[in-house]
Amino acid sequence: MLNRTRLLFVLALVIATGFSLAAEPVRVALFTDAHVHDVDSPVEGKVMTNYAERLAAFVDAANAWPADVAIELGDLVNGAFVMGPGYGDPTRIPSILELGLASLEGLEAPMHFVLGNHDLYDLSKAEFLAAVGQEEAYYSFDLGGFHFVILDAEFNDPDESDYDHVFMRVKCRIPVAELEWLRNDLAQTELPTIVCIHQPIDAEFDPNAGGPPVVNNEEVRQILNDSGGVIAVFQGHDHSNVYNEIDGIHYITFAAMVDHTVQGPATWAQILLDLEARTISIEGFGLQVDYELVF
Repeated sequence: MLNRTRLLFVLALVIATGFSLAAEPVRVALFTDAHVHDVDSPVEGKVMTNYAERLAAFVDAANAWPADVAIELGDLVNGAFVMGPGYGDPTRIPSILELGLASLEGLEAPMHFVLGNHDLYDLSKAEFLAAVGQEEAYYSFDLGGFHFVILDAEFNDPDESDYDHVFMRVKCRIPVAELEWLRNDLAQTELPTIVCIHQPIDAEFDPNAGGPPVVNNEEVRQILNDSGGVIAVFQGHDHSNVYNEIDGIHYITFAAMVDHTVQGPATWAQILLDLEARTISIEGFGLQVDYELVF
């Protein structure tokens, strides 16, 4: 603890130099829906199979910025659609995921992975988490005056069992145990909070564009509203740029990295969280649009 003399010296230095004790803005590099794919597959070969250059471009840009943290919003690996030997051979998925992760190895910022439905078409949650080096599917952390929540919506409806080697499953829900954890987690922080999830939970999500929303999305949103501290929800899955503000919370669905022309630049987002200005500045690359939001 600073003694009185030292404290007065620090305050005098701040006044004399004009130095600010305000937290520096937090720099978040984010992408979603890369759908890392088998390079030998004729299915969607034009876009899915050049994941290595897309992910490498993301890594280079995030390092050059530099990002304080990186977040991937789900569907990192395509799953279930690989060709031969034998259509959809699930034994090939772990090696395909490894190749995708190898493209991210140069990333200098810590990386957080959100589970997506495609990630679990041919893998269990334990297998995916082990591959990416992550212990939990849902958890929270603090960084630079902000609280971040990583959610896992990959549970079957209505029995709340884990997605596990499921094929073409998008209907999902957040189970009771996770909802209770979320309630308690949000109650224990006074920091402005960013929630990250794969399938969107805002009311305007189009069920014809990638499947139904999180089945109990209204219950989830109510918990976020009741907390009084959630400022934004970052979402993937829909592949489109979608923005909604509901009860003062910004819901941003990010464009997919996989959706691009062969010659087009990689799709990702550079997000600046400014606690002093109370702004969320999103600079988009590739197909991602820009947003300037206030909280």
